[in-house]
Amino acid sequence: MIRILLADDHEVVRRGLVSLLATRPDWEVCGEAQNGREAVTMATKLKPNLAVLDLSMPELNGLEATRQIRKEVPETEVLVFTMHESEQFVRDLLAAGARGYVLKSDVTTQLLTAIETVSHHKLFFTSEVAERVLEGFLRLGEVSPSEVPGALTPREREIVQLLAEARSNKEVAATLGISVKTVETHRASIMRKLGITSIVDLVHYAIRNHLVAP
Repeated sequence: MIRILLADDHEVVRRGLVSLLATRPDWEVCGEAQNGREAVTMATKLKPNLAVLDLSMPELNGLEATRQIRKEVPETEVLVFTMHESEQFVRDLLAAGARGYVLKSDVTTQLLTAIETVSHHKLFFTSEVAERVLEGFLRLGEVSPSEVPGALTPREREIVQLLAEARSNKEVAATLGISVKTVETHRASIMRKLGITSIVDLVHYAIRNHLVAP
């Protein structure tokens, strides 16, 4: 029995995925999360074989959720689905520990195969994405995003997402379990790294990098 955790902030999407996965009697949806932070908590508690995450989720996006799930529950494989087709996204997701990447437009035709593949600890990408990623790795080498000068840390990306979702410093501190002063320090560091001076610029950065939905 393959136990699967689903995470998407739209209930209608989760219902559709549950119906699709129900066609496999040897698979079980053991939990459903509405945002990335809840997905991490549920994965840590339920320890599913596989987590299927939407890339664009509130509070904690799929990339950061992947990174945290793989750290807390390394035996849980992660498959991400998204409407965004990007070599950089795939590179970032691989660096975070994801095993697969499926476009939402291909979910009905490829999700079952993707889950089957990833559950056996193998990588899965559509042919076009796989070719693009291979070309990228050959051209640039396997460089982790954290090794790029000026790149944000995972905690900084969490804070960018929450601030872009109009959370106050106090609300960010409460969500992450850190002090307001620490949030302010991170915020200043983020602004400096990105070369921006306003929250409006920060929101634009978050939207461009798909940390939040436009």
